[in-house]
Parts: sequence; structure tokens; C-alpha cells
Amino acid sequence: MADILLVLFTGFLTGMTTILFGFGGGFVVVPFVYHVVSASGNHADQAMHIAVATSAAVMILNASYASVTQWRSGNILRETITPLIFYIGAGAVIGAFAAMQLADTTIRGLFILYMVVTIADCLLRKGFLTKPAKTALSRTTVWVGGPLIGVIAAMLGVGGSVMTVPLLRRQGYDMKHCVSAANPLSIPVAVVATVLYSYLGMGKVSGPHYFGYVNLLILGLLLVAGIAGIVFAKRVLPRVDDRLHARIYVLLLVVVLIAICL
Repeated sequence: MADILLVLFTGFLTGMTTILFGFGGGFVVVPFVYHVVSASGNHADQAMHIAVATSAAVMILNASYASVTQWRSGNILRETITPLIFYIGAGAVIGAFAAMQLADTTIRGLFILYMVVTIADCLLRKGFLTKPAKTALSRTTVWVGGPLIGVIAAMLGVGGSVMTVPLLRRQGYDMKHCVSAANPLSIPVAVVATVLYSYLGMGKVSGPHYFGYVNLLILGLLLVAGIAGIVFAKRVLPRVDDRLHARIYVLLLVVVLIAICL
């Protein structure tokens, strides 16, 4: 019973971070599922693959629901979505296939490295904590940055939000527009990663609760609680000042880094 309550709490928290920070669930779900599977003793050597796959599946519904909610609120700007979304989706295919070739410990190490670099970039490089003047995305950013975001996001199960949010922030957008755009930009990554992890994971993990690398039991509980968290965040939590929003975003990244390291 305690385990179920813990999963539900994590799912609720995932839904809240989806609305507030555009995470779609990845940065909360990956460390959580990794520790749950590792602690269970079953498939501990595949814990990171399972965590990434289950995270991607969670993001499909969470990011889709949050995208509709944010669109109705008028927070999603078209120029922050297209054409970047198509290049991210293409990169996601490469990232998911690449992850299948990597050892579990390697993916975990890359996840930690990715978090450290992202946090340092937000804190040390100008343009994130304080919003700069608005500029348009360059072709190089879209054509090169888009596929790179897709590769890393699908490989690590993070949806790309921790790259798209700083990217759009440095183009001069308010945090509410950055995190709102992160949800629809995560959808192609989530779909591609879930399909490939499910298919390529067939026969790699045994048990009634698994479809490929996706843990269906944890997935179901996280989705139910996640929707509740999205609704709660949208209806109850107050709006946050733009600069404070950026600082809380970085603080949450630090918490996630600590969680996956421990």
C-alpha cells in the first residue's frame, strides 16, 4: 500500500511540474522509476532502460493534456513550436535506437552529465535568469539544435524540456511561454521513444506488468495521479513572477540531479 501511495504522490508531482515547468514528467519519473526498479531487485540491471521507457510513455498523455490546457489559456505561441517540433521528432528516432546500444550504467551517467551541464549553463551563462531582448530562432538552431534535442531527449527519456526551455528563454520569451511550448515539443519525442522502447524491449524484460521496457503498472498509476496534478496546478497554484519562475526551474533541476545521484 505504501508503494502505491508513493507512486501516486510522484505522479501528482509529475503533473504539477508538467504545467509549471514543461517537464512532461521525464525529470521526475526517470529518477523515481530507476530507484523503484533498482530497489525491487527485479530487472535491476535494466532499471535505467525501464525508467526512460516508462517516462516516455507517461509524457505522451501528460504533455498532450498540458498542451491543450496551455493552448486554451493562450500561453502557446506558434513561432515557439514550428518548425522546431519536426526536427526534434526526427532526432528522437536516432536517440531511441542509440539508447538500445548503450549499457544501463552508461545511460545513467549521461543523464547525470546532462543535468550538470544544463544547470551550469543556466547559472553561468547570461540570458536565462534574466530575460534578454526577443530574437528569432536561427536556421542553424532549428536544423542542428532541433535534431540534437530529439536525440538526447529520447535517449534519456526527458522530453527535451530542459533544452527547449533555456533555448526559448535565451530568445527572449517569458517563462510561461517557454514552459508552455516545452509540452507540445515533447510529444513527438514521447511517442517515438515509447514505440521504439516497447518494440525493441520485447523479450529483454519479463513479467506481466511489462510491455517491452515500459512498466505498465507504474505507468497507469502515474498517469491517473499526473492528470490530477495538472488540474490542481492549473486551478489552485498562483501565477509566479517571471524571474522567480526561472530560479525555481533551476532549483528543481538541482533536486532532480541529487535524486538520480543518490
